Amino acid sequence: MGFALMVEPRYTVSEYLKLEEESEVRHEYYDGEVFAMAGTSMNHNRIVGKLRAIFEKRFQPDGCDVFTENVKAEVTPDLCYAYPDLILTCSAEDRDGVYIVKNPTILVEVLSKTSISKDRGFKLRMYKQIPSLQYYLLVSQNEFYVELYSRSIHGNLWNYQSFENPVDKIVFEPLKFEILLSAIYENIKFWGPEEKTLPEE
Repeated sequence: MGFALMVEPRYTVSEYLKLEEESEVRHEYYDGEVFAMAGTSMNHNRIVGKLRAIFEKRFQPDGCDVFTENVKAEVTPDLCYAYPDLILTCSAEDRDGVYIVKNPTILVEVLSKTSISKDRGFKLRMYKQIPSLQYYLLVSQNEFYVELYSRSIHGNLWNYQSFENPVDKIVFEPLKFEILLSAIYENIKFWGPEEKTLPEE
């Protein structure tokens, strides 16, 4: 998911949250700046739907919640709030919440031409700072290509993997969960690859 044009003026977090309650347009927030969210493609929507179904089948029996696109995540309190394409949370605090997920386990972004640099750059850096986050999954909508950042047992160190073979399995080992790459892209028609960039360290 990407940012569109900044909406003036600067906002406090309280003002931003009130704006979100009243607005029909979603906005993301960073340090006083508020950004209106751009629309998405049908491929984007299809992939998010497939991932939601996969995640719900595996994790809802464990009492976890899966949210997509219209639920915001508190990335850094009082500094950064975003709308990931998919959120998995198994937190009791989040289950009792109303508008904001504060303790995500997995965040997913489906890449587009307008969001790819931000999803792999700014959002990657910010998401890594969320204490509860274990995985950040980036999914191309135009080719078989998925990237996975996994928090290591050492806490602040992250591992990187990429997958581009339809028979590849994306494994979330501590969660006893895996996804076949082909399942994400079932019945998806590709329109051309996004520009690849080297992963951030």
